[in-house]
Amino acid sequence: MSNSLMDLEETATHTGPKGVINDWRRFKLESMDQENLPPAKRELLRQMSSPSRSRDDTRANLNRKMSVQEYELLKEEDEGCLKKYRKRCMQEMHDKLSFGPKFEGVHDLDSGEAFLEVIEKEHHSTVVVVHIYKIGVKGCEELNNCLDCLATEYPTVKFCRIDAVASGAAERFSDEFLPTLLVYKAGELLGNFLACTQHLNEEFFATDVEAFLNSYGLLPEKELPGMDDEEENDIE
Repeated sequence: MSNSLMDLEETATHTGPKGVINDWRRFKLESMDQENLPPAKRELLRQMSSPSRSRDDTRANLNRKMSVQEYELLKEEDEGCLKKYRKRCMQEMHDKLSFGPKFEGVHDLDSGEAFLEVIEKEHHSTVVVVHIYKIGVKGCEELNNCLDCLATEYPTVKFCRIDAVASGAAERFSDEFLPTLLVYKAGELLGNFLACTQHLNEEFFATDVEAFLNSYGLLPEKELPGMDDEEENDIE
C-alpha cells in the first residue's frame, strides 16, 4: 500500500463512531499522568500504546474492541480531559475550515496608495473593513474605539482606518459623510456606508457596530476561544 493511501486510511480512522472512539482513546492515553499510576495500570498503558509495534500492528490495536481493563482505566480520568478533547476536536475542525491570514489590531493607513494596496493585494478570502474618519467629527473617535474591540473578536478580518485629510480624500469625503465604513473582499466593494453612525443610536458600542455589519452578512463567524481560555474558566 502506498504512503498516501496509508495516510488516507489513518485519516479515515478519525471519522465515524469507531474513529471517534479510537481518537479519544489515543488522546486519553497521551494526556494521562503515567508516572502517578499504579504499576499494574502503568503496564496496561504500556501494552496499549507500545511504540515498538509496527504501523500495521498499531492500526489493528486502535481498531480492536476496548477491553474491560482499558475501559476501567480510561473512564477514571476526570471531566477536564473530556473537555480538552472536545475542544481540540472543535478547534481542529475550525482550523480546517479557516483560510487566509490573521491580524492583530486595527491597521492605520497613511496614504491613498496604502489604501489601494490593502484593497488590491490582500488575501482573496480576507474581509477588509476600512474606516475613513476625520479628527473632531462626531462619531469618528467612538467608531475607532469600536473597531479596536472588533479586531480582537475577528482576527481574520483586516480592520483599517485612514484619516480623510492625511489621505488627501478630504474633498471626496466631507464632514457630512463621515464616519464612512467601506467593506471589501477580493478587491470588490461589498459595503459602502456613508455617515454610518446615522444607522446607530446616539450612544453606540462595539456590539452595535458588529450587529450592523452582520445585518449585511459582512462579518465571518467568530473565532473559537482558545484552549487556554477554557482552562482558565474551569479553574475559576
